[in-house]
Amino acid sequence: MTRIGINFDRRLILLLAALTGAIVAIIGIHIIRNQRVADVLAVIDITGSMNTRDMGNPPGSLDRLEAVRQSLIGMMQDIPCQSRLGLGVFSERRSFLLLNPVEICSNYDALEGAISGLDWRMAWQGDSYVAKGLYSALDIAASLKSDLIFFTDGHEAPPLPFTGVPEFEGKPGAVKGLIAGVGGSEKTPIPKFDDEGRQVGVYNQSDVPQENRIGAAPKDAETREGYNPRNAPWGALEAAGDEQLSSVKTAHLQDLASRTGLSYVGLQKAGAIAPKLLSSSEPRIVPISTDMAYVPALFALLSILAVYALQFVERAPMRRSPRPARPL
Repeated sequence: MTRIGINFDRRLILLLAALTGAIVAIIGIHIIRNQRVADVLAVIDITGSMNTRDMGNPPGSLDRLEAVRQSLIGMMQDIPCQSRLGLGVFSERRSFLLLNPVEICSNYDALEGAISGLDWRMAWQGDSYVAKGLYSALDIAASLKSDLIFFTDGHEAPPLPFTGVPEFEGKPGAVKGLIAGVGGSEKTPIPKFDDEGRQVGVYNQSDVPQENRIGAAPKDAETREGYNPRNAPWGALEAAGDEQLSSVKTAHLQDLASRTGLSYVGLQKAGAIAPKLLSSSEPRIVPISTDMAYVPALFALLSILAVYALQFVERAPMRRSPRPARPL
């Protein structure tokens, strides 16, 4: 094929196409598209019951805190870039902010290291007032204008008083997010550790409070053995119970979710938690610049391959069809 005195064969056209594609790929092509992202504060319960081994597959292969660490790292891999994640821990009756929310992809290694380092020995006290810790976490998330995901087994220690769950004084639904219930449904012994972090057994009934005796006595106190309104308002007998065993307190956590306007999900059955987070969090849409240089680069590669394919076809010997026999 000849144009303006230049012979344009098919191979030259393909080479020019490959060169054009390579130049465009080097220059770069970017398109702007809208992407839903997450901006979330993850607060993790680090109290003693989170050492209970009833998570993983099969159940019991992981303790609760390790299951949370794995779930958080998996969540980071599942939500899109430009999403932000902050970290906090809960112990006693309040939550404590460790890291302000930062962009996940550019800070992935730092976030993964911080999550992997979460440990029960970071707790400053052994009590576990879960409801108050959740309310504290909501206050922190509101100050950061972030959503919240609160990981806990719901095990209150000491148990809730007879008056029940403390009232939530905030506005339900003002902060979006999830309560992630951690743990199995069967009651399991709580491991006990020494000061060096070595397990030395499990907690016995006498090791943990079986009843909350802070505040006013319950209504049935007068019927208890040894009751004295001044000296023994709770009766003279030790409280009985099984608070030394732990399971995820689903009903309690669902009640807290209802009070605060959060959603609830059981971590053991949820699998990937990112879809649950995105469906329950505040919609946040940001423009994302996407590099499309791979498209012209792929076009250039295919053009080069076509040149070699064309040469192979042209060099292949042509089969000659047999001439028809001449009639006699």
